[in-house]
Amino acid sequence: MTHKNEFSYIKEHLPYQEPFLFVGELQKVTENGVQGDYTFAKEADFYKGHFKDHPVTPGVILTECCAQIGLVCLGIFLLYDQQHEPLQIGFTSAEMEFLKPVYPGEKVRVVSEKVYFRFQKLKCKVKMYNQEEELVCKGLLSGMFKATPNEK
Repeated sequence: MTHKNEFSYIKEHLPYQEPFLFVGELQKVTENGVQGDYTFAKEADFYKGHFKDHPVTPGVILTECCAQIGLVCLGIFLLYDQQHEPLQIGFTSAEMEFLKPVYPGEKVRVVSEKVYFRFQKLKCKVKMYNQEEELVCKGLLSGMFKATPNEK
């Protein structure tokens, strides 16, 4: 699979859509990790109430962005050869540390590193950086991936 094909295949098989899609572009995908980015839209609904007059991206949304890019995109890539659809995905655990705020309109970069993938469970170290290359948050994320055989 070429890079362009990998990226389009992964994005086509993400189980998300707007307004809950937090994957912009993928720059790198290997069996050991992913690097991708996302720009948080200034008009996103969650900014209306978080925080009044000083909007900041909620930590749960930062975690979701890290999970979609760093965990789910990698899981789709790792299961590509099995030609199964649909892929069932379950988020199982998150341990995140938040270091800097992300404001409306900011572009972030997520880098993940596979810790292990066995018995259908994927665990990754994730880091998110802002446009100044400052570490925004980091942590460990885990999920379960179940490939369902195609019935053709």
